[in-house]
Amino acid sequence: MQPLIRRAKTPRADPAPSRWAWRLQRLMLTPGFRFGLRFGVPFVIVFAGASIYLSDDARRQVILDTVAEARRAIEERPEFMVQVMAIDGASTETGEDIREILPIDFPVSSFDLDLEHIRRTVSGLDPVKEASVRIRPGGILHIEVTPRVPVAIWRQPDGLTLIDETGAHVSGLARRSLRPDLPLVAGDGADKAVAEALTLVEAAAPLGSRLRGVVRVGLRRWDLVLDRNQRVLLPEEGAVSALERVIALENAQDLLTRDVARVDMRLAQRPTVKMNEAATQEWWRIRQIEMNGQ
Repeated sequence: MQPLIRRAKTPRADPAPSRWAWRLQRLMLTPGFRFGLRFGVPFVIVFAGASIYLSDDARRQVILDTVAEARRAIEERPEFMVQVMAIDGASTETGEDIREILPIDFPVSSFDLDLEHIRRTVSGLDPVKEASVRIRPGGILHIEVTPRVPVAIWRQPDGLTLIDETGAHVSGLARRSLRPDLPLVAGDGADKAVAEALTLVEAAAPLGSRLRGVVRVGLRRWDLVLDRNQRVLLPEEGAVSALERVIALENAQDLLTRDVARVDMRLAQRPTVKMNEAATQEWWRIRQIEMNGQ
């Protein structure tokens, strides 16, 4: 009888994954890694292929030419072409100036027009207060202009200038007689205080045609200039009230009708009157006669 021989048991395989397999499985469950496999790898492959293809200058130029030709074909379609320019709200001279500073060669594609640049250029003209630019159906470049309205004439050493209510330059003026309807202002800083000047001109309305203009003095106050070289020196504060007092004296005592050269109202408590040279000499002559007679 042969002895019983026992065979050694074969060890069973460990069902648990190895450390590296476990780490790989964990990595595959990571959203970022899965996103990279799904999108990142294809992107890298495509990018690398495109880079290799476009590394050749000839191929790259062909692509650029094709894109440029396609774009030009779209931009130059009839519905995108601008044929004429229309200007509304501007005078004839301003319209000519606008066309001169905008040398646009029509027809032109609307894609080649910088409307904001055109608006800024037109708004930069002195007679233009505001401007709007748009392309209307039918291929019309429409420019709507809000002009500056002159309210006064500013006399400067180099000539006359029309200014609006803000003091902005509107245009030059050859002669005062061309705009007799507008008041005359003069002096440094007069354009910055047009509102005050207009208020004084309105208050001086009872003087009628005797008013020649108002002069800004020292950037802080005004002188009223009348015919016969008469001046009314107004204070820095309360100029309108001081002028109304002078007009009241004129109505009551004919103050400005007399041989007065200057009425100084700068000191409200002590207004002074200066006679002109002829009246002063006559006063001295009469004074001497009276003294000799005594």
